[in-house]
Amino acid sequence: MKKLAALTLSLFLVSGTAFADTAKDAGPQPAKGAQPARPKAAKKAEKSDAAIAAQLEELRQILQSQQEQLQMLKEELAKRDHQIDEAREAAAAANARAAEASTKAGKAVNSTAEVRSTAVSLNSSVRDLKASNEVLKTTVAKEQTEAKKADETGPSTIKYKGINITPGGFIAAETIFRNRATSGDINTPFTGIPYPNNALSKVTENNFTARQTRATMLAETNIGSAKVTGYFEGDFLGAGTTSNNRQSNSYVFRQRQLWANVTWESGFSVTAGQMWSLVTESKKGIANRQEAFPLQIDSQYVVGWAWQRAYSFRVVKDFGGKFALGLGIEGPQTTIGGRGSATSPASFFINAPGAGGGLYNTFDSSGYTLNRTPDLLVKAAFDPGWGHYEVVGIVSNFRNRVYPCGVASAAAPCPIDGSMTPSTLGVINDSKTGGGGGFTARLPIVAKKVDLVGHVLGGDGVGRYSSAQLADVTSRADGTLAPIKNAAWLGMLELHPNAKLDIYAYGGGEYDARAAYTTATGRPVGYGSALFNNSGCSTELVPVTNTTPAPPAGSSFPSGGANCAGDIHHIIEATLGFWHKFYNGPKGRVQWGVQYSYLTKYAWSGNNFNFTTGVAGPSLRPHAVDNMVFTSFRYHLP
Repeated sequence: MKKLAALTLSLFLVSGTAFADTAKDAGPQPAKGAQPARPKAAKKAEKSDAAIAAQLEELRQILQSQQEQLQMLKEELAKRDHQIDEAREAAAAANARAAEASTKAGKAVNSTAEVRSTAVSLNSSVRDLKASNEVLKTTVAKEQTEAKKADETGPSTIKYKGINITPGGFIAAETIFRNRATSGDINTPFTGIPYPNNALSKVTENNFTARQTRATMLAETNIGSAKVTGYFEGDFLGAGTTSNNRQSNSYVFRQRQLWANVTWESGFSVTAGQMWSLVTESKKGIANRQEAFPLQIDSQYVVGWAWQRAYSFRVVKDFGGKFALGLGIEGPQTTIGGRGSATSPASFFINAPGAGGGLYNTFDSSGYTLNRTPDLLVKAAFDPGWGHYEVVGIVSNFRNRVYPCGVASAAAPCPIDGSMTPSTLGVINDSKTGGGGGFTARLPIVAKKVDLVGHVLGGDGVGRYSSAQLADVTSRADGTLAPIKNAAWLGMLELHPNAKLDIYAYGGGEYDARAAYTTATGRPVGYGSALFNNSGCSTELVPVTNTTPAPPAGSSFPSGGANCAGDIHHIIEATLGFWHKFYNGPKGRVQWGVQYSYLTKYAWSGNNFNFTTGVAGPSLRPHAVDNMVFTSFRYHLP
C-alpha cells in the first residue's frame, strides 16, 4: 500500500509540473495581425520543443515503468485480497466452531453441579473401595497363610455334626532311679519310702516306663447361647490282675478325667464327672482345663501340693474375670492311720473290699470307703491384675461301724455285759465331721519369666487332699473315729528364661499331728502314741514267704520288718528340675527333662512301753531318706 501511494504521488507531481510549464491555451493558433516569427525565435522554439519532447519521453518511460510497477502491485493486492478472503472464510468457520464450542460449554456448565456431586460420590466410593481392598488384601493374605499352614499341619479339629473334636496328649519315655527302692513306678509312694528295717532300703531301683503316655479328646459345641464342652483324658498308670513287667508290659488304660461342662454368657457354669478337685490351683479364675500343675516328672507330683481327681459336681460363677466363686460336691476316699491295742475292746470298719461284680477292684488292699455323704468344697479365686489368689474350704463327713464287743476275750471282756465271746452287742454307726481350708498365691515376680507360688492347707481329716496321702482319721479305744489334724505347705519357684526352657525348684512338706488315746487299762491306741513300739525300725529281718500274694516258688519277698509303728510325723521333699523344648511349633512339641528329688520321712517317736513291767524303752524316732532322679522324653500332639 505504501508503494502504491508513493507512485500515485509521483505521477501527480510530474503531471503538475508539465501543466505548469505549458502556456494556457498554448495550442498552435496564431494571434490576430501577427507577423511570421523571426528565424532566431523559431530556432529557439524548436529547441525548446525538442527538450520538452525529450522530457515527455522520459516521463512517459517513467510512467510506463510506474504503471508496470502499479500492475504488479495490483496483482499482489489481488493475491492478498484473495488471502484475506480465505482468512475471512477461515475466521468465519472458526467463529462457527467457537459458537458451537460455546454452546457445548454452556451445556457443560449446566451439568457441572451434577458432575461435581457425582465426582464426590465416586471419590467416596473409591475411598471405601480402597479401604475394603486393604481389608480384603489382609484377609486374603491371612487366609492364604492359614491355608498354607493348614496344608502343612492339617486341621486342628475334626468337625462332626456341629461338634468340634480336638485330639491331644503325649507319648512319654521315662526313667526312674531311687537309691532306696520303693517297688514303685513313675509315681512315688511318698509314705512308702522304706525305713532302715525294710529290706528295700538296702537296694536301689532303676525302672523304665512309658505308662505316663496320655491321650485326650476335647469336644466343643454351642447350644443357643451356651457353650457345651466334653473332655476325656486317660493314661496307662493303672494295673490289672495280669499286669506285669515280664516279656510284654501289659498295663491297662485308665481314665484320669471324664466330664461335661455347660457355660453361659453370664459367667455361670455347671460341670459334672471325674475331674480335678476344687482344691487344685487354677491358672486363672475357676475353670476346667485351667489347672496349674507342678512341672516335675513324678506323676504323684510333689509333697505339699493339694489335689484330688475324683467325681465332682460343681457350679461356678465368674464375675467379669476378676473374681470367681465355685461350689462343689466331691466323692472322697478316707485314709486311716494308727493302730489299736491287741487288747482293745472294740473293733470297727470304715472301708470294705471292692466287689468284683460291682466293678470295683477286689485286690485293692485299702478297700473302698462307704461314704455317708460327699465332701463339700467352696472356693474363691481372685485375679486383681497382678497375681492369682485362691481361698478354699472343705467339709468332710467320716463314718464307721463300731462293734464294742467284736473282740471280746478273757483279757478284754465285752464292756457291755462282760462276756468274753465276740458279739454284735451294742453295735453302732459312728460319724464325725472334719474339714479345713487352704490358701494359694501365685506371684509373677517377673512377667512371664519368674513365678513364685505358695500353697498352704490345713484342718482335721484333710490329709488325703495332698500328694503324700497322710491319714485322715484314726480310732479311739472304743472304736469311734478321731479326725487327725493335718497340715501341708509348698513353695514353688518357676523360671522361664526363654520360650524353650523351664526351670523349677520346689520345697514342700506334710504333717500329721498326734491323735493318741489309751484304753481303760492304759494300752495305747490311735495315731502317733509315744507308747508305741519303734524298736525294730532299724533292724532288717530275713525275707518272708508268708505274704499275699505268695512269692514265686523257691523264693521269698523282702521283709518289711517288725516292731515299727512308724506313724508319720512329717514328710519333706525338695525338688529341682528343668524342661527343654527343642521343638515347639505347628507339628507339636518335643521336649526332654530331668528331675532330682530329695525325700525324707520322720515318724512320731515311740518308747515301747511295757505294761507288764511298767518299764519303757528308749524313745525312738524312725527316719527314712530317698534320693530320686527322673528323666523324660515326650512328644506332645499339636
